[in-house]
Amino acid sequence: MDYTIKIGGEAGQGVDTIGAILSKIFTRAGYHVFSHPDYESRVRGGHNFLQIRLADRPVTASRDIVDILVALDRQSIIAHEKELSADGMVVYDSAALGEKVEKPAFLDVPFTDMAIKQGGSKIMANTVATGAVLGMLGMDLGIAREVIRGELKKKDEHVIKANLDLVVAGHESATRNCSRCAFALPPGGQRKLLIAGNEAIGLGAVLSGCKFYSAYPMTPSTGIFSFVAGKALEYGIVVEQAEDEIAAINMALGASFGGVRSMTASSGGGFALMVEGLSLAGMTETPIVIGLAQRPGPATGLPTRTEQGELLFALYAGHGEFPRVIFAPGTPEQAIHLTNKAFDLAEKYQIPALVLSDQYLADSSWSYETLNLEELRNTDYRLRGETFRNLQSYKRHALTASGISPLGIPGDGPHLVVTDSDEHDEEGHIVEDAEMRRAMVQKRLLKKMPLIKTEIEPPTVYGSDKPEVVLVGWGSTYGVLKEVVERLSARNAAMLHFSEIYPFPGTQKLDYLALLRGAKRTICVEQNAMGKFASLMRSETGYTFDANILKYDGRPFTVESLSGEIDAYLAGV
Repeated sequence: MDYTIKIGGEAGQGVDTIGAILSKIFTRAGYHVFSHPDYESRVRGGHNFLQIRLADRPVTASRDIVDILVALDRQSIIAHEKELSADGMVVYDSAALGEKVEKPAFLDVPFTDMAIKQGGSKIMANTVATGAVLGMLGMDLGIAREVIRGELKKKDEHVIKANLDLVVAGHESATRNCSRCAFALPPGGQRKLLIAGNEAIGLGAVLSGCKFYSAYPMTPSTGIFSFVAGKALEYGIVVEQAEDEIAAINMALGASFGGVRSMTASSGGGFALMVEGLSLAGMTETPIVIGLAQRPGPATGLPTRTEQGELLFALYAGHGEFPRVIFAPGTPEQAIHLTNKAFDLAEKYQIPALVLSDQYLADSSWSYETLNLEELRNTDYRLRGETFRNLQSYKRHALTASGISPLGIPGDGPHLVVTDSDEHDEEGHIVEDAEMRRAMVQKRLLKKMPLIKTEIEPPTVYGSDKPEVVLVGWGSTYGVLKEVVERLSARNAAMLHFSEIYPFPGTQKLDYLALLRGAKRTICVEQNAMGKFASLMRSETGYTFDANILKYDGRPFTVESLSGEIDAYLAGV
């Protein structure tokens, strides 16, 4: 069983509401879910959709074929009717569209009329539509009632009852009238979790002991901000909406200097404003975690679309030379663990750590039977309390064999904690001495980098252990690459997925270069126009891929679209 449900309509019509409730119902019923939204940068109007893939096995990407299209407006039918599978159905409200469609694949359910007559408000039409989809799938409403009660728990009881009645009405209408519906759901398995990429990064921050988060809202990073703010009271986190991204990063640096784990996040345009602060972190050796959620640029670009165009920007941003780590998770579970690792390495080595995502990963939701949180690290590397107070002397930037200086907290004892954005001596005071400059560069950069590199894990390998075809990707392409490799099993294929990007992983833990050189064809798959990762791979290892498959229209790869491009390439060589 593998069905795709697409909900289409204008912004403000409740596309996300229907999708979110259906996704929760499916995961609680024990099915596997992958969902992703497609929305325009407007509050009202335009054409948006949310696509849910529902299956009895793990799914990690979207497909092109649609089995149920919930059309809340005429444009949804025009844009997506052609995507229907052989048995696919469109459920719609003829009164809302202003006409009845006389085609076998169309099911007319009076969403708005039912909502007004039985619920008293046309806003509840979304609940009717939700019930209609469940009726088309032949699902019992027990879990739907549970989910709706949970979603409306702050509402009056009469509002909750009206919505429960309407989900039943939509279910009965679809069950009674959809004689063509041939969907069959097997029994569900274990109840599952549902988590999106932004939520996962936020969760990783909370579980890593983040106590200060500052940001200026910017799509698609705002979901991290919202998640952490929602946990602020429970976990004692100070969350600040800054006036701009310059203030946001400087606030986070100040909080980190003051002794707490701190984070900020933005998209490319906001990160551009943070670059001076990034260099400040490098010079003052102040730990900070920065989330960079990519979207198509330059300038405002496509604010609500996806792209992997800022890898080299993240790597080379900032004036001067200083170390950093860059992680690019491919799944929400990776996002939790790599955000945690970013906090750990940032504080351990007193450096900035960047977590790269993009709109596709940020807003996509994945189902999990469980999340492994046992390996998360939360080591406090700072000098605190008696340990700090009992030191005979203290130098914030003491020259050490490892390059890592003791990290004290201002005011937590008799010792003065000094740093400066100018070059400084061991105590943190400004200097222009050539020998001290040389010693500080060695300490900050040349001594730390080899140590940091030992912490970097190799890419994930999936598929054949002796592949003829190897697909390589990074960040959010993980899911689609995995499913395409499964489709290419007859071609003896494998994937290499890089999520720990910089320092670039060596080959001591996994000789991925031998795997690539042993294959007949290697293909790098990226969502940008210039092959940013392929360029980085070439500069770091000297390896050049046989081909690049690049997508830069702001939309993610689907299983069919990427499979088609790979098949076309392999057929031509």
